[in-house]
Amino acid sequence: MNDSNLSKNYDVGLLLLRIGVGLVFVVAGWGKLNGIEGVQGFFGDLGIPMAGIMAWVVALVEFIGGLMVLVGAKARIPNLLLAFIMVVAIFTTKLGDFDISSAGVRVDILMLLITLSLAFMGSGNYSVDAKFLNKGSD
Repeated sequence: MNDSNLSKNYDVGLLLLRIGVGLVFVVAGWGKLNGIEGVQGFFGDLGIPMAGIMAWVVALVEFIGGLMVLVGAKARIPNLLLAFIMVVAIFTTKLGDFDISSAGVRVDILMLLITLSLAFMGSGNYSVDAKFLNKGSD
């Protein structure tokens, strides 16, 4: 396989990861925004400081960050923020019942690792950044 094909495959791989992660977080964020009172109560029950504000922060980061990842617009920062949210989610909701056979734990770990990978690798050539800023790897 020549370097051109390898590069195209790499960019297609990044695009597929961005689509998957972006859609998951857009849907999760939208759900939180539409049920923010329940999220605030849940965060309060978990003992998260400033639960009301943090519920809004998480919902907005998931929704807006998910959109940015999906289209590849300055996606390194939202990927890092989403990774941080996943770390907090794992430690606050899953740590006591940390069971790797649980689908929820596996999904959270995968989302953490994928968002970190995308933060390191960038958005690729099939992204808003590449189209408008000529920066496929940022």
